[in-house]
Amino acid sequence: QVQLVESGGGLVQAGDSLRLSCAASGRTFISRYDMGWFRQAPGKEREFVAAIGWRVHYADSVKGRFTISRDNAKNMAYLQMDSLKPEDTAIYYCAARPQSYSNSAAGPGAYDYWGQGTQVTVSS
Repeated sequence: QVQLVESGGGLVQAGDSLRLSCAASGRTFISRYDMGWFRQAPGKEREFVAAIGWRVHYADSVKGRFTISRDNAKNMAYLQMDSLKPEDTAIYYCAARPQSYSNSAAGPGAYDYWGQGTQVTVSS
């Protein structure tokens, strides 16, 4: 079992940066898991943002602006978000699934564990 807790969301202006953190706990080590970030805006479906496993994947909408990373020793995953845009406004979720060695990004249904989410609001 893996418990995930996100932090770092907030209200920022367009062009600003935020770093989201995801703390994993439980009788496991995140080195054995793919870690993903997803987001959900009001009235929209949850969408893939970025994932890190044996490869790193990004959604086209965030490529070049967001950076996913992990610190296995601390059981932490991060999402550095730069050049934020109003359309990045959403609740951001951290997710985990057993390491898959996949060559492509996976949708939310592939992930087993989820955090409660953290709100990111970008004003224009």
